[in-house]
Amino acid sequence: MSILTVGTVAFDSIETPFGNAPRVLGGSASYLSLAAQYFCPDVRLVGIVGGDFPEEYVQLFRDSNVDLRGLEVKEEGDTFHWKGRYHYDLNERDTLDTQLNVLVDFEPTLPEDYRSSKIVCLGNLDPAVQRHVLEQVDDPEYVLCDTMNYWIEHTPDSLRETLTLVDCLVVNDSEARELADEPNLVRAASIIRDMGPETVIIKKGEHGALLFNGSTVFSAPAYPLEDIEDPTGAGDTFAGGLAGYLVRARAYGSQELRRGIIYGSAMASFAVERFGPGRLLELNEDLILERARAFRELAAIPKLQAFETA
Repeated sequence: MSILTVGTVAFDSIETPFGNAPRVLGGSASYLSLAAQYFCPDVRLVGIVGGDFPEEYVQLFRDSNVDLRGLEVKEEGDTFHWKGRYHYDLNERDTLDTQLNVLVDFEPTLPEDYRSSKIVCLGNLDPAVQRHVLEQVDDPEYVLCDTMNYWIEHTPDSLRETLTLVDCLVVNDSEARELADEPNLVRAASIIRDMGPETVIIKKGEHGALLFNGSTVFSAPAYPLEDIEDPTGAGDTFAGGLAGYLVRARAYGSQELRRGIIYGSAMASFAVERFGPGRLLELNEDLILERARAFRELAAIPKLQAFETA
């Protein structure tokens, strides 16, 4: 089984109340791939960087066994660069600068054997580019998709066309409300599912995640961390962990999705402990399983006693 991750490979310059990190490795494809590779030995990355992208970051992917034949290097251009500042409430951030650079004209062409990929993770990109990638994949078993407010506001028709092609949409709560034009998340999920995705997962930051699939609604908790350095990439890490677990399970039903959300949440809880994706490079199966079991215990409900009369 293989996972195809498509998205940005970027420089992130991050400011938080607890520190800052200039030009660290970032981008949706980066976090997706580095999370998924713990579950799947065949992770294929599709993205674009400029001639300024350092060899040490390339080697980082290689050391994590991420297939980079789909990473285009445009020597005469510069790598996508995002700069942001987080508030004390780390769910809120301000974008200070966005330099699209080589991403402006990105039209990926997949290597021939990438076309057989079984799970496709469409990271945050122009919906037209997401469709362009899907058109090159031969009958994928499962397609996960992410998007953001920018595409919801500026390319709504194109985004809706893409949503007809995906199995699972992963968005945060504000994106879900805007996409559905509905403040209630339960109703918003229903409206979005009518657009195409059978499954909708709504991330709620420090309040966990909600799964809507069939008649199922599942709520996963967030892991209580004392030290959070950088929430950038947490959502993509979540999606990478989810996709990785689905590869292990070789099934996409409600129970597998529930377990996948737990593993995705566990991976995201590691990612926020360090600026950039550095914490993701230090994990192993035992650590991931231990954190996933902790999530399961957080979600456990003890047996309820019957009401007693006086």
